[in-house]
Amino acid sequence: MITVITGAGAGIGAASALDLARRGHQIVLVGRTPEKLRAVADRAEQAGGSRPDTLLADFSSLDQVRRLAAELLARYERIDVLINNAGVMTPDRRTTVDGNESMMQVNHLAPFLLTNLLLDRLTASSARVVTTSSRAGKTGRLDPADLSRERRRWNGWLQYGDSKQANALFTVSLAERGLAATCLHPGVLKTSFAEGTFFMKLVWLLPGMGEPPEAGAERIVHLATHPDGVDHPGRYFVKNAPVQVPERMSDPALAAALWDASLAATGLSA
Repeated sequence: MITVITGAGAGIGAASALDLARRGHQIVLVGRTPEKLRAVADRAEQAGGSRPDTLLADFSSLDQVRRLAAELLARYERIDVLINNAGVMTPDRRTTVDGNESMMQVNHLAPFLLTNLLLDRLTASSARVVTTSSRAGKTGRLDPADLSRERRRWNGWLQYGDSKQANALFTVSLAERGLAATCLHPGVLKTSFAEGTFFMKLVWLLPGMGEPPEAGAERIVHLATHPDGVDHPGRYFVKNAPVQVPERMSDPALAAALWDASLAATGLSA
């Protein structure tokens, strides 16, 4: 069982890798920092007996995503699970080398590009695609014609909500194309994600507000291994159960418009 995990250098990505290694998966760790990936690979090797492969890619560069996809296709004749977990939240506005707002690119456009470049391999492998979304997607007001919020009011949490809504809509579109695609809210977790924001300071300071990263990892692993990950394509999960979401996270027409806008933003043909 070959499982590719992005954002695997820390947090729930690393915890998911360790859990899946214990279950006998052949893990491919993807991240930005060689030292962090090596540390996770060391722990996964101890947990599962075989050493995971590690591949470098910074999702703020679409060229690096293209290079990652080419490496994966060259190395692996099948991919059984793709876990789109890499993500970022920044309170200040940043623009990538590709000209996109950074959260929208890292959280949505990069995994959209990677998944599409691997699509034939994933389909041939009857693969699962698990994407880390968030309950923040419920607050999103995604506009496919303005993914970077250049013509609307911008703040970090508004844009983050848009990007997490995009994760859910992308899952809808993948399911329509026949893939066992699901997404999830991993929980409010005590990790370095969104480090320095007032909200995350509360998560760390207030008793009972946050869970350990292993709790979120268990929810990712559930969709990567349990029949739920196949039996509920296109659905959004909370605590290992599919739940209803606002129409803006499940509307097929909005999902189709986002797909077309994402094709244009990543340079893919329809």
